[in-house]
Amino acid sequence: MLKTIVNPQQLDWQKVNNLMPVIIQHYVSGDILMLGYMNPEALAQTQSSGKVTFYSRTKQRLWTKGETSNNFLNVVSITADCDNDTLLILVNPTGPTCHTGSYSCFNAQTEWGFLFELENLLGSRKSADPNTSYTAKLYHDGTKRIAQKVGEEGVETALAATVRDKEELKNEAADLIYHLLVLLQDQDLSLKDVIGILKGRHK
Repeated sequence: MLKTIVNPQQLDWQKVNNLMPVIIQHYVSGDILMLGYMNPEALAQTQSSGKVTFYSRTKQRLWTKGETSNNFLNVVSITADCDNDTLLILVNPTGPTCHTGSYSCFNAQTEWGFLFELENLLGSRKSADPNTSYTAKLYHDGTKRIAQKVGEEGVETALAATVRDKEELKNEAADLIYHLLVLLQDQDLSLKDVIGILKGRHK
């Protein structure tokens, strides 16, 4: 279910000649994935289907992203800017966004975006040969071994902090986060689940 839906009647369609720019942003990583345009019909179809539909300026028709590739942009929320002449749509993409096969149409990535990609990579190693990947070997060794590594790295991180060795602290913290991500993936969880708990506590 969509979290936020804009009222098309409140948008300033006349200001943009009935063709509104739309920024597509990944709702977890925060990365900007692409820019498109919508007319009122495209917005209505997006809101009813839950999948982003643009108005293609080259094809002169409505165009649902993923209609041929199946790489859909599943809508999480739709909001307008302060002037009601630009839309921001947070999405959960199915597959890469760019027609080149890239994650985004822009060659830029946030720090959180890297962490999100790393999490997906670690998840993909579940089925890899344990002889070719340390991560795959961890999964193969089982939950107990992964949890043990999280404990070990947690202790080493704390020890680095107590002796005020910042370089060692950074390295140990990286090891801790890596093994924690593997443990979450092992339990079919993700950082998004953890962030949800933190957001709930922050209220």
